[in-house]
Amino acid sequence: MDLLSIVKECRNNQMYKPVFDQIPYAQFIGMDCKQFGEEYVFTLPANENNLGNPTLPAIHGGVLGGFLENSAIIHLLLKLDIPRLPKTIDFSIDYLRAGFHKETYAICEITRQGRRAANVSMYAWQTKKSEPIAVARAHFLMEDPNK
Repeated sequence: MDLLSIVKECRNNQMYKPVFDQIPYAQFIGMDCKQFGEEYVFTLPANENNLGNPTLPAIHGGVLGGFLENSAIIHLLLKLDIPRLPKTIDFSIDYLRAGFHKETYAICEITRQGRRAANVSMYAWQTKKSEPIAVARAHFLMEDPNK
């Protein structure tokens, strides 16, 4: 089954595991997604393997960055009918607070979409949505430039 068919089936039944199965790192860190109306909320579970500082304990910054980047990729797949995984052009993250050892949530917003590229903003929080632990911005290539 091709990627576009997998995404369409996942949208219809609101079970997103087959989309996450397309990205091994998303599987490895345990990502999931729930849909609330038009909005997708991505989750990162409290998992010992995701810790970077076991003393606090706190989520590893690379895990948090990977979580936000993969959330944006999957958000683009779910919102737009694109036939392949978007490729990251650039990614910038601001760590605002410590991400403690508890479930983490993220939402994404497509801030600009062109024919070949998209700009996405991502926000991660744990306790209150109004108190993000990290925000990120990224550009993604959605189309093969050789076509």
